[in-house]
Amino acid sequence: MDLLSDRKVLEILRSTGAMMDGHFLLSSGKHSASYIQCAKLFQFPGLAQQVCSGLVERSRRLGHIDAVVGPALGGIIIAYELVRALDVRGMFTEREDGEMVLRRGFKIEPGERILIAEDVVTTGRTSLEVARVVRACGGEVAGVACVVDRMPEDKEVSLPLISATKMQIELYEPDDCPLCRQGIPLVKPGSRKARLLTVPETNTLKSGG
Repeated sequence: MDLLSDRKVLEILRSTGAMMDGHFLLSSGKHSASYIQCAKLFQFPGLAQQVCSGLVERSRRLGHIDAVVGPALGGIIIAYELVRALDVRGMFTEREDGEMVLRRGFKIEPGERILIAEDVVTTGRTSLEVARVVRACGGEVAGVACVVDRMPEDKEVSLPLISATKMQIELYEPDDCPLCRQGIPLVKPGSRKARLLTVPETNTLKSGG
């Protein structure tokens, strides 16, 4: 299957409703005028497979992979798409008392090379949490694969990052948000129950082709 261009991936994300416009509170605490809800893409397996085809090919370039781990909830379906194509086993991490852990009998053996799968990477925080779980088990992190790379150009941590597409979406601090000043209702989306907020809440991935 031919790899999709960035433009085609973005067209699919918008046509499925996965690319949303508005005023959103991100898990990082920052605000944004756009949000990517990949769950809407995954309603359409054929389109999801097209989008993920490039990720599969790029994942193979990372070398041997023994398993794929996706953080619940957003990383579970993309992890499944990758393990099906790569013919390796798949697992997911989840939070227990606020900490990312492996449960349900999932095990990573010492020396195994693990690919971390996410739907959208914005700050890299969740990926690094999963990486710590992998390393605590004695595994090696091969890299991070995501549908959309939203990492700021000036942010980098020490894991290879591959994506189906890369987007630069401006983020705002809660106390300096033009959307707040315009009175646009703030929504907290994501895998946890989305809700409308009346008052704003305050509270090195290496990008590759």
